[in-house]
Amino acid sequence: MSRHQDARVSSEDDPGAPPARGRRAAGPVAGESGPVLLAMSGLTRVHGEGAAQVRALDEVDLQVRLGELVAVMGPSGSGKSTLLNLAGGLDTPTSGAVALAGEVISDLDARKRAALRRRKVGYVFQDFNLIPALTAAENVALPRELDGVPLRTARSEAIAALFEVGVDDLADRFPEEMSGGQQQRVAIARALAGPRRLVLADEPTGALDSVTGEAVMRVLRARVDAGAAGLLVTHEPRFAAWADRTIFLRDGRVVDATGDDAPEHLLSRSR
Repeated sequence: MSRHQDARVSSEDDPGAPPARGRRAAGPVAGESGPVLLAMSGLTRVHGEGAAQVRALDEVDLQVRLGELVAVMGPSGSGKSTLLNLAGGLDTPTSGAVALAGEVISDLDARKRAALRRRKVGYVFQDFNLIPALTAAENVALPRELDGVPLRTARSEAIAALFEVGVDDLADRFPEEMSGGQQQRVAIARALAGPRRLVLADEPTGALDSVTGEAVMRVLRARVDAGAAGLLVTHEPRFAAWADRTIFLRDGRVVDATGDDAPEHLLSRSR
């Protein structure tokens, strides 16, 4: 049974239930993940110097494959946002490396990192970050236009992305004319318009009620199953349950992990 079938069966029993963990319908063969898209090795980020020094991340290793959604959990200050910023090239590590589609982005200068982000990385934020003066289609198309894509092509990609997340009928509406859940779907469409295949989601359900949050997670899960790779920061276990695996951070270190691909020494702690 595929993950989509799992999701359908679960939703009949409990509309808010996530699909069964570990079942994937993505990648080159049903039931398998695709190649590694994001690889982080020995990732360390230190802020400040001397007595004021803070080690936000400490020797973190993580891989995310196409067709895989990985959740990151941990208390405030554990390094979750730092990990997301490093994954997308918004920050550079003190040591270690971040590779995206085989390219070591942590070695690039700021201009080249920005260009790579526009082509390959999409962000979904808690507060949507849609531009009020632009319609849904214009919001989704804007990053592609900034990357030099012709207006007509960017518009076509935007409509296709909105259709994929089920809100193409809102293409010409402004953010204030949409519900919170609709705005978040538009934000997901913006994150994945064009050739970008890595979606980084920072508490994407934090500003939504539980029912709307589950609907947004269902959209994100479906998009990953269709071939994207996802890294989700959340503090809600019910939303982390939509992921294929979960890693837990504390004081900048991975202290636990779940899922088939978790390191054996971490899995053994929770058995």
